[in-house]
Amino acid sequence: MNQNDFVLLIAPFKDKVFRLAKRLLISTEEAEDATQEVLVKLWSKNENLGNYNSVEAFAMTITKNYCLDQLKSKRAGNLKMVHTNFIENQPGLDKKVEDSDSIHWVEKIIDQLPEQQRLIVQLRDIEQYEFEEIATIVEMNEIAVRVALSRARKTIREFMIKTHNYGVQ
Repeated sequence: MNQNDFVLLIAPFKDKVFRLAKRLLISTEEAEDATQEVLVKLWSKNENLGNYNSVEAFAMTITKNYCLDQLKSKRAGNLKMVHTNFIENQPGLDKKVEDSDSIHWVEKIIDQLPEQQRLIVQLRDIEQYEFEEIATIVEMNEIAVRVALSRARKTIREFMIKTHNYGVQ
């Protein structure tokens, strides 16, 4: 396929590619870049474009995937920037001791919880299981797991406030 044939092939849907990119990326400049990238990818596959039932649908899929990749990489970059803005280099010794003491007290409180609540807190807050997985493990429905976790957290919070004046300013 030569350049003229390629231009004639993509002309009917080139604006649609741009509009989709603009919708996903919001920025006109980024949408223009995305459109160019999609066209370059299509051109690199120009010999095989005849194998597709709809080159337009193929182009729209490439556009969507490209834009979502751009958003993911931008979001990851933004999160990294935000994260680095708030990191303390080294917490002070008093902060380390306070944190260690708090963790010790929370562990003691968790050990005093009813077995079912203790297990649910362990699975959710420490092991990071999803509610659906916890429900399967403890053979309860998800709502009951959420209620038990809420009660356990409330017990921990109340004990910490009562004994250490946490949360009181």
